[in-house]
Amino acid sequence: MQERAAMMSEEDLALVHALQLRPRASWTVLGQALGADPVTVARRWTRLARRGEAWILGSPGPLLFEHICVAFVEVECAVGHATAVVRALSGHAHALTIERPAGSHDLLVTVSTRDLLAMSRFTLDHLPAIEGVTAVRTRIVTHMFTEGGSWRIAALDPSQRAQLIEPADGSRTRRGPLDISPFDRAVLRRLAVDGRASYQALAAGLDTSASTVKRRIDRLVHLGLITFRCDFARPLGGWPVAVTFWARVPAADLPEVGHALVRYPETRNCAAVSGPYNLIVEASLHSLADVLRFETHLATRHPSLDIVDRAVMLRQDKLLGHLLDPHGRSVGVVPADLWSAPGTPAPEYRRVTASSVTSPPTDVG
Repeated sequence: MQERAAMMSEEDLALVHALQLRPRASWTVLGQALGADPVTVARRWTRLARRGEAWILGSPGPLLFEHICVAFVEVECAVGHATAVVRALSGHAHALTIERPAGSHDLLVTVSTRDLLAMSRFTLDHLPAIEGVTAVRTRIVTHMFTEGGSWRIAALDPSQRAQLIEPADGSRTRRGPLDISPFDRAVLRRLAVDGRASYQALAAGLDTSASTVKRRIDRLVHLGLITFRCDFARPLGGWPVAVTFWARVPAADLPEVGHALVRYPETRNCAAVSGPYNLIVEASLHSLADVLRFETHLATRHPSLDIVDRAVMLRQDKLLGHLLDPHGRSVGVVPADLWSAPGTPAPEYRRVTASSVTSPPTDVG
């Protein structure tokens, strides 16, 4: 008999929303916004993290998306081989997200590499060589309107959200060279496992000082090369339905439509892509009935948007490096390393961590 999992509470969802807004805020700051004692908030996060019901990670920032190569890859598998293919793909650092759609293909894989050459090696050489893979179709992202780290739930009231809005930082810039050192890569791999790891904990693992780690993270954040996000087991939080729409939009209308779609609270990802359709929209919804309602709303509000296909995801096996169980809980992490050689298996971390509970970090900013 399949395990039944308890739904997340309203207090849990409020904490998740707070951490979506300020992923590395101190427990004191979070407690003030939530009207709770910092120790209570920290204890609640410990429980969520240990159960794999919520997690925080470092993920690609807005500037990085302008330099790397991202693709949505449709994979077809021989009958009975999909699970084995998922298992093989899950161990690769470049296969960030793996989903099983109810539709014309068996897997939808979000792949990210350092450049187009590395993408060609992964999708033309390594992926088709996996036993059980029968076909691969690659849709290159030509512009990312928004990505999953920008998605927010609505569990806090306006006054609580106002307390967590980060102050404007005049020193922050989105311009600068793409300079990711081996040390930066090591930091990013650790933050992919635990995005709330303290500077001291990171420094201990890297044999350096906390001030050096903080300085490098601050630089990556200020340049827009990394951002932090809080995610959670969506089926247990009230968003059990993930749906992907493929659409055609006249080229002249694409920027306007793309930027309009990212303002909908349901939209998780929205990107211009290559291929017979030029736009992909991924949404998180509360029910299957919302699929038609959302599609109808999009078609009504945007007449030039022609949705040519849609697929509800039967299962998400991997979400931005986190390996998921059928309830959407994180059971392990394969940190993304976009600069590694395509096809190289990555180390897997099976334990969900919550190191920040014992050593709360200061805000990254």
